[in-house]
Amino acid sequence: MAREIAVDEDGLIRLQKLLAQSGVASRRRCEELMLDGEVEVDGEVVTRLGTKVDPRTAVIKVSGKRLPPVSAHVYLVLNKPRGVVSTMSDPEGRRTLSDFVGDRPERLFHVGRLDTDTSGLLLLTNDGDFAHRMAHPSFEVEKTYVAEVAGRLTKASVADLLAGVTLEDGPVDVRRARIIATANEKSIIELVIHEGRNRIVRRLLDHVGHPVRQLSRTRFGPIELGTLASGTLRELSDDELGQLLELVGL
Repeated sequence: MAREIAVDEDGLIRLQKLLAQSGVASRRRCEELMLDGEVEVDGEVVTRLGTKVDPRTAVIKVSGKRLPPVSAHVYLVLNKPRGVVSTMSDPEGRRTLSDFVGDRPERLFHVGRLDTDTSGLLLLTNDGDFAHRMAHPSFEVEKTYVAEVAGRLTKASVADLLAGVTLEDGPVDVRRARIIATANEKSIIELVIHEGRNRIVRRLLDHVGHPVRQLSRTRFGPIELGTLASGTLRELSDDELGQLLELVGL
């Protein structure tokens, strides 16, 4: 997250000053946190007041929570509406992500993707390494979806999902699943998976006999969609970004 930090001529800054400018607490309180052993830099507890650090590269934790480095990178959450293509342009003239971020100066790309007919949480950034790690299956970042499906879901169907489903391109590990509601001939289910294979949630639910009518991603790792309105953007908070950087080892 881009922050204006005043550094010395050597590009360094006193640690307590950096913490205060980053909004951790007042300068005095940040000094107290250091003296209490609550501040780590690159894995070492730092208690000496006046210690200088490079705000662009230092891995800083305060009371166990990661403080993101100072950088020109941006990290955004979009509540993607249904019908929007997860690209910046579309030869068929459909709505694209550029309709929502086209006025921003950064060259943004999305982390993973959402199908055109799926709505919900999509991360956008200009940090290529971060985007690659977030989308890579080896880091197993969990994604939460809420689906409206045809038919009345049963506990047996949920048990089948949790037991593991093998699709034509291999097995799928469903981390968690729960029925939110059933009424007439439809149900609402929440699923947590870590994979990003093409149309994976729709194929999973088709497999157990409950085709998806509507689908939305509500969570990506620790980041929640919350009350963000459809078609709107927000920046990740420092706390959210710190959690994601820890999650993917950056």
